Amino acid sequence: MVEPSEVEQRLREAFPDASVLELEDLTGTKDHYRARIVSAAFQGLNRVQQHQAVYRALGDWMSGPIHALALDTSSPEADRLL
Repeated sequence: MVEPSEVEQRLREAFPDASVLELEDLTGTKDHYRARIVSAAFQGLNRVQQHQAVYRALGDWMSGPIHALALDTSSPEADRLL
């Protein structure tokens, strides 16, 4: 289990320009999360590449303490189109 504040901190460090960074503990067990991130770091990346960038940011937590992570990622430009 990883505290939501720790997950959010690691994501903020990886995506410091994020205009939106929301994290939700879906089950209260600190191992199932949903994140919404809007960052210029995602510009020019497809959805899979964006998610891979988030997984890299969370590192070894993705193969252990975090069991599930639902992601909604986009660049600011793409987010404006939604």
